[in-house]
Amino acid sequence: MRPIFTIHAGEYLVASEIEKSLKGVTVWLPSKDTGIDLLFTDKANKKAVSVQVKFSKDFNVTHAQEQFRPNIKGTGWWTLNKDKIKNSRADYWIFILYSLVDRTHDLIIIKPKELLSMFYKLNRSGDRLQCYLTVTQNGKAFETRDLTKKDRELLCKDKYVNSDRSMTKYLNDWSRITKALK
Repeated sequence: MRPIFTIHAGEYLVASEIEKSLKGVTVWLPSKDTGIDLLFTDKANKKAVSVQVKFSKDFNVTHAQEQFRPNIKGTGWWTLNKDKIKNSRADYWIFILYSLVDRTHDLIIIKPKELLSMFYKLNRSGDRLQCYLTVTQNGKAFETRDLTKKDRELLCKDKYVNSDRSMTKYLNDWSRITKALK
């Protein structure tokens, strides 16, 4: 039996973070799934921003080799549908990475078109796109699917650089949502 009143854990964490980080923003929960998980409005309820929330458990603890863990705060894994990204009605997609070790979370806040652009730059094809997002202890974020062993070592030494894979500018960045609600 499906409960009547539920909220996904990732949606709850994002809503809580919004209320903490963006004062005066109201969080709304849609009553049915339309591809928009949360709606944020300004104080006057005149301007709105819609989001799709994606949550993943932390794969760093369970899947990463021991030598690759020290500089990694958290790693999430998602299987995304390319057409859903392309046709998304949400203004932003928010990926939430929860660190089991630190018991904290980080957010990648990105427009669907920017997300799709990253996959094109990485030559990802097909209808289903595998996405690994990794956040380092030093506040950097990357898409890390199919990294070579050498690149993983550089990532763990905080020396990895790749502009096509970098997600750092989207890491915990509420600025575009804030501007849209002003």
